[in-house]
Amino acid sequence: MARHDRRTKIVATIGPASSDEETLGRLVEAGMDGARLNFSHGSHEEHRENARRVRAVQASAGQSLALIADLQGPKIRIGDLEAPVELAAGDSVVVAGEQSCREGDLPVAPDVLGTVLEPDDELLIDDGLVRLRVERVEGARALCRVVTAGVVNAHKGVNVPGVPLPVPSLTEKDLADLALALELGVDYVAQSFVRSHMDVAALKARIEAAGSQAWVIAKIELKEAVTAFESILDVADAVMIARGDLGVEIGAAEVPLLQKRIILAALDRGKPAITATQMLETMVHRPEPTRAEASDVANAILDGTSALMLSAETAVGEYPVDAVTTMANIARAVEPSLGYRHQLPAAADEPTVGRAMSNAACDLAEALGAKAILVPTFTGRTASAVARLRPRRPVVALTHVVTSRQHMAIEWGVTPLEIPQSSDVDDLWRSSIEAAREAGIVAAGDRVVLTAGTAVNIPGSTNVIKVDVA
Repeated sequence: MARHDRRTKIVATIGPASSDEETLGRLVEAGMDGARLNFSHGSHEEHRENARRVRAVQASAGQSLALIADLQGPKIRIGDLEAPVELAAGDSVVVAGEQSCREGDLPVAPDVLGTVLEPDDELLIDDGLVRLRVERVEGARALCRVVTAGVVNAHKGVNVPGVPLPVPSLTEKDLADLALALELGVDYVAQSFVRSHMDVAALKARIEAAGSQAWVIAKIELKEAVTAFESILDVADAVMIARGDLGVEIGAAEVPLLQKRIILAALDRGKPAITATQMLETMVHRPEPTRAEASDVANAILDGTSALMLSAETAVGEYPVDAVTTMANIARAVEPSLGYRHQLPAAADEPTVGRAMSNAACDLAEALGAKAILVPTFTGRTASAVARLRPRRPVVALTHVVTSRQHMAIEWGVTPLEIPQSSDVDDLWRSSIEAAREAGIVAAGDRVVLTAGTAVNIPGSTNVIKVDVA
């Protein structure tokens, strides 16, 4: 089945269940558009080998794939435990920094909680499965009462909703992981636990200083990020609604509406939005999703998400290929009901020629019943501007720049294709139509709409719309 008949993209996390080349190839055939390397798990050697395999499968399939490095970020975690600790409701337990931990305490790292905790603060362990309330703080030790009983295992995450933590946005581990990711030539770096636009700007500066063209995905998962997501989106290249920690931070009931708001804000900026976490969680161990999971995926698509992400389902699940196939099938079933977003915001803060041209190109394609919208591009930004309007025609991003094609792999409705570098605009039009025809997106005699700039190979120069026949 042709890939361009599905507009919503799929990101799959690579792990033990999916890292061999045969399975990776089957994931691509099933519909994987982006491969995520989760640096919260695995060694550098494993990530290096997984990246090599992804690129090998990409070359074999002749398809652009986005390679995404997801940094762990400044996550507070339970430290080493000799055995799991079972806590009953009403029990008292001390949470302490590892350096001041005594037998029977719960160690945490990094050792920062004692400096910020106050009585009545809540500690949520393992995505809130265990809840503690702080009663007293003495130095780096916090005496807590168990509110929700459960078993605490080593290295589980600890959330402190609403409490800013004095930790850097990029840890020493993150910096080492980032260096490897950029060496591997990743297309995106996902930044965990973003608190403000300054965190994103700092990461982008490091990436630029390293000479990389990787784009930054800001993960919205903290209360601080929720209040600042508009300014974060202004700086980030893409956004991820990371619903796991987000649900712990703000409560599960608040997540669905916030998901819609973030996706809409990303759409208005022409930036990809990725919806993630527990989308098909049942398929970790079962070959079919629940009806609720299918509805969750469908609603994210109806919200306008650019991409959907699978985590444990493909990393460690028993049915990784089936999970991707299921997600792709849901997308194909839902997408025909999506509407064309033909209206720009009534009062755009900074109207640009590029945004106006992309809007006009979509309107023209709609009015003429064009077979496709062809976007010769240098960076891919014009293709994103077209995609933000969710046109009903295929959007084809055509470029000689490899990284731009891979960036576009997770942009909604965009099929990235390779064309040779052109020196004049007429050659650019001609090679774009030929590439779309060879890919089977258009046939001889089909009407197409093209938009690009007369200043070839200069980013941000879009100033022409052309109607042509393939």
